[in-house]
Amino acid sequence: MAARIDFPSRIGVWWTSDSWPIQEAQQAARDIEAMGYGSLFYGEAYGKETLTQAGAFLAATDRLVIGTGIANIHARDPIAAESGGRTLTALHPGRFVLGLGVSHAPLVERGRGGTYQKPLATMRDYLQRMAAVPEQVEPGVGRPARLVAALGPKMIELAGAETDGVHPYLVTPEQTRVTREALGPDKWVVSEQAVAVGDDPDDAMSRAHSHLEIYSGLPNYRNSWLRQGFEESDMPRGGSDRLKKALVGMGDIDTVAASVTAHLDAGADHVLVQALRGNPMADPRDDLRELARALGM
Repeated sequence: MAARIDFPSRIGVWWTSDSWPIQEAQQAARDIEAMGYGSLFYGEAYGKETLTQAGAFLAATDRLVIGTGIANIHARDPIAAESGGRTLTALHPGRFVLGLGVSHAPLVERGRGGTYQKPLATMRDYLQRMAAVPEQVEPGVGRPARLVAALGPKMIELAGAETDGVHPYLVTPEQTRVTREALGPDKWVVSEQAVAVGDDPDDAMSRAHSHLEIYSGLPNYRNSWLRQGFEESDMPRGGSDRLKKALVGMGDIDTVAASVTAHLDAGADHVLVQALRGNPMADPRDDLRELARALGM
């Protein structure tokens, strides 16, 4: 059975800190915990190894749930992922979530020298091999709580059958609602919501453009946005204004807070706030403090 997870609140943070010295990133995690956020999730794309980071963040905090968002399944074999996740779960009960994803062909093939094949079949095989790891690895702990970065209906279906839920990234609240309906009431939906806090609309749009520039060149996200009702004309590099406004909460703090709670209203169990500062590894804490106050955390 999966280990339990105890989120201190329904709103967490998504932040990549790969360019930060780990001790400074640990201090940021402590500050995020002190603000009242329930979790810290982070990506695996820029070089730092995700399970090592999770251990560092867990050791630096007391209650904060730490999640990989996502652990790239091409970066480690399923036995290593399962075994590492169990050890973190044993050391920090109720506080570690193993988010898994197939990543993207350019990042896997050019970035890691791997082979990117049939994402659904690859993920299904990976999960089955994780499930086969014997109980003698951290006996009595249970397997780590698992989420899949599922965007399409078949991957959502697989996640519902084989894991504890999904971690949708770059989706509208309506897509959160669709995902909840597909999974039913008993699986987790942990949605990410990017925000650009500020009264200057041009600056907010610039930050949204910078955020979407890489993603808008990746087929997995483009296909996801087409399923969500956008068109090819919405997908120049950086996205159309319509796409930016739909995916990024922009404006004053109350407007931004409403973009976060919209996912909760749509059925998310937990929402991860990503504060855009023009650089994915910029310090998000000023915006997060302001947002925590607006959300009554």
